[in-house]
Amino acid sequence: MIAAGIDMGAKNVKLVLLRDGQVVGRALSLAGFDAEQTARSVMAVALKEAGLHRAEVTRVIATGAGREDAPDKDGIMSEVGCAARGAFHLVPDVRTVIDIGAEEGRAIRCDEQGKVVDFAINEKCAAGVGAFTEAMARALEVKVEQLGPLSLRSTQAIPMNAQCVVFAESEVVSMIHNNVPRPDMARAVHDAVASRVIAMVRRVGCNPPVVLLGGVANNTGFVDSLRRGLETERLHVPENPEFVVALGAALAAASQA
Repeated sequence: MIAAGIDMGAKNVKLVLLRDGQVVGRALSLAGFDAEQTARSVMAVALKEAGLHRAEVTRVIATGAGREDAPDKDGIMSEVGCAARGAFHLVPDVRTVIDIGAEEGRAIRCDEQGKVVDFAINEKCAAGVGAFTEAMARALEVKVEQLGPLSLRSTQAIPMNAQCVVFAESEVVSMIHNNVPRPDMARAVHDAVASRVIAMVRRVGCNPPVVLLGGVANNTGFVDSLRRGLETERLHVPENPEFVVALGAALAAASQA
């Protein structure tokens, strides 16, 4: 059977296709102004990759902030449930899931069966989400994908006190005027984001192994800051971390078919 999970995120729409539990297609696109049309487009791309037709898809589960807008869905599921399910599928002994999106962050504590025991959400402060690092990359005049490798070249920790994007940009400007090396500024950005995320994680309790999800998981600088802040080497970043929530939705769809 063919099952699909679609994650209607605030910035990106992600879709995963499963055939008998195996990923056979995936696609991602900016949500844009017409998320419904974007959802249809990513479905078409994923189907083409898998060599399938839409009629062959048995069930579709939608998740994410815009899940109600997903077309042709058979059901919906929370991001928390999908993140836990996807992470457990990839790392069966996971106990803590951290999912950092563009506009929202989540910390989830799981039991031995991968069931959600507790969770916390950061949805009001930009400092703990991907949009913060994007804004700081612009302030440092580097591409966001360069920010991580840049910070790994840092030789000293520089505190960044501001949690607000506007004030943080002012701090970056002050650092520039004080001739702070750019790698140290990049590390300061990641340490600031990580500290906000860690505070959220501690609200639910951090039990390793920890699995990090979301596009920010591709940022090596942030992963380094988070690992140091959590004081654990048992921090796992799965392959294609931005698709894991959609994978969880697809797994749910497969189990319901």
